[in-house]
Order: sequence, then C-alpha cells, then structure tokens
Amino acid sequence: MTANRTLVIYAHPEPHRSRVNRRLADAARAMPGVLVHDLYALYPDFYIDVAREQALIAEADLVVFLHPIRWYAMPSLLKEWTDVVLEAGWAYGAGATALHGKGYLLAVTTGGTATTYTPAGLHGHDFNAFLPPYEQTARLCGMDWHAPFVLHGAHHASEEEVAAHVAAFTQRIAACTSKAT
Repeated sequence: MTANRTLVIYAHPEPHRSRVNRRLADAARAMPGVLVHDLYALYPDFYIDVAREQALIAEADLVVFLHPIRWYAMPSLLKEWTDVVLEAGWAYGAGATALHGKGYLLAVTTGGTATTYTPAGLHGHDFNAFLPPYEQTARLCGMDWHAPFVLHGAHHASEEEVAAHVAAFTQRIAACTSKAT
C-alpha cells in the first residue's frame, strides 16, 4: 500500500455471478494506493489469519467494506471476519486505538430497488434502518463513519447505470481518501 492507503474488504460469496460488485472491486484495484482484499478468495474455509488482517487494517487510512446485502446484512464470511479480526483490546475497549480515526466506508448493493426499502415497500423499512450494526461497529472502534455508497436494484441496473456507479465509486474513494490526508 502507498501514500493514501485504502483497504477494500471485498466479500462476495458468488463473484462470478456479480454484475456490479466485481466491477467495483476491479475499478478499486486500478486505483493507486488501494488494496482490494477478496475474503472469499483468501479464506474459502473461513479460517481467517487474524494477525495478517489486523496488520493490513493497521496500515490503512480508509477501510471500505464492499459487498452485496444478503438477508439485510453482510455476507457470512465478512461477519466471521468482523467477529475474529475486530478483537476487544485491539479494535475496541480499554486501551484499544488501532482503528481510531480511520475512515469506514460501506459500499453495498441490493437486489431490491430503492422503493422496496421504504415503509410501504417489500422490506417495510427505509434502507437506513438496516445500517445500525455497521454504524455501531465504526463507532465502537473509533472509526470515522462515511455515508454509505449504495446501488439498489443491482440485478436490474442498466449497463449505463452500472458504469456510472463504478465511476462514482472511484470518485467517492478518492474523496474519502483526500479527507484522510
């Protein structure tokens, strides 16, 4: 990692079926100072090298969590990663400052459209109602929460919408990174 260090934690259980997340990861890989860390490629057995992961995060100024929303939450391997890597005494709690001041950017896609994430929609709540676990993780770890970067209806987005979203994603990373310097 280099000058503006950004770590993208990419967690897609079926990247070969991804229309959007895979392209977002590829665009981030092409950016200077960005490391894309593909959890499903690295840990297919869910056995996570905690020391390695903590070392990578320690070097980063911005951590981007890139994944599809699955059952209103993060994919299972990312949940396991969170459980074992963000340890008490290292990521949070008495004397834990490893993540203080680092940026936290959630970049997600949903299968449902924006209108399905309304009180009258299929999911019965605004999308923001599903964000407290993410926000609280950032808060507990002393990280700076950035407004989420979301593409609703990813399965049905046009090629033009996907291309615009990918371009906006790289701009968003650059903007968050410039705030960290």
